[in-house]
Amino acid sequence: MKLLPLILASALLLSCTENQRAKAFGGNMNVDVPLGNKFVIATWKTSKEGNSSLWYTTRPMREGEVPETWTMREQSNFGVWEGTVTFKESK
Repeated sequence: MKLLPLILASALLLSCTENQRAKAFGGNMNVDVPLGNKFVIATWKTSKEGNSSLWYTTRPMREGEVPETWTMREQSNFGVWEGTVTFKESK
């Protein structure tokens, strides 16, 4: 009987997408920015049903620009379930 809550919690976490886990429960998520693009900005979109999607803007990499890594961090009121999303650019 003591295992039931653990099994239910595990099933809940495993059924979520990486987006949902990073946004709702904290944790880390990595995004490989499409080849030859620069990361500009990101935001979460939550539907009426409660589903969340990560939206991000990119632009073509200009001549002479180098790939960078960007980190978007959540800072919650109580410091619980804080997550990060890392955007990695490449040429």
